[in-house]
Amino acid sequence: MSAPIAPASIPGPGPATVPGADPATASLPGSVAVDLAGRTALVTGAAGGIGRACALRLAAAGARVRAVDRAADGLEALAELAAGLPGAVTPQVLDLTDLDAAEAAAAGTDILVNNAGLQLVRPIEEFPPDVFHTVLTVMLEAPFRLIRGALPHMYGHGWGRIVNISSVHGLRASAYKSAYVAAKHGLEGLSKTAALEGAPHGVTSNCVNPGYVRTPLVERQIADQAAAHGIPPERVVTDVLLKDSALKRLIEPEDVAEAVLYLCAPQASFVTGASLTMDGGWTAH
Repeated sequence: MSAPIAPASIPGPGPATVPGADPATASLPGSVAVDLAGRTALVTGAAGGIGRACALRLAAAGARVRAVDRAADGLEALAELAAGLPGAVTPQVLDLTDLDAAEAAAAGTDILVNNAGLQLVRPIEEFPPDVFHTVLTVMLEAPFRLIRGALPHMYGHGWGRIVNISSVHGLRASAYKSAYVAAKHGLEGLSKTAALEGAPHGVTSNCVNPGYVRTPLVERQIADQAAAHGIPPERVVTDVLLKDSALKRLIEPEDVAEAVLYLCAPQASFVTGASLTMDGGWTAH
């Protein structure tokens, strides 16, 4: 198996950071002010990447965040980063393939961010059926169970925000990603259904659809794609990942977190059933 690609091989530039700034907003000095004090949020896949950025951003806005992941070490590091923020981050080690536990974990949440995901790049005829099943379980069935667990509280309080971290692959397909594309397309439909059912109860449901984000999952995918296409890893980024993007750089996790925060703001109360693309112009083709 190819080794993970070092971040230095991934083209930037990313946003500038301010030394000593709040880790949740350091890369986004113009962040929108949103007050989520008193709200309870749950973020899956919170130990790294987009999930970590979302947990920190929501806590910076005052939310009490339940950070869910199966990686205990990553959650511990997240809790250390969150120290001193206006809200709080409470780590919760959980494997989302335990669907009953996932549904129970979502009880009492005002904001649900379905972010956890995994990826395997293989042709369909070589794709392991057990991995296909696991991807669909974690990325589609678990979000359904989490939404199911969260809605009674949201309905009871007349307010709720469901944000599903989808992907450009929820709107477009790519070869060799059958499980991931299927799961994200399903998540889009689930999100829209939740939006229709939740509207009378003050609950919105939306997807955020980034292109390739600077995360460990993407770094691993570069190695897989290099093997699948038989090309060097650096060409995977320019010739495969960003081929259809007008903007030739990866997205920063903090950019995605800012979109998630916007969908939780009062100004977004009429935004529901939507798919917010952050794809650098990919779907403009």
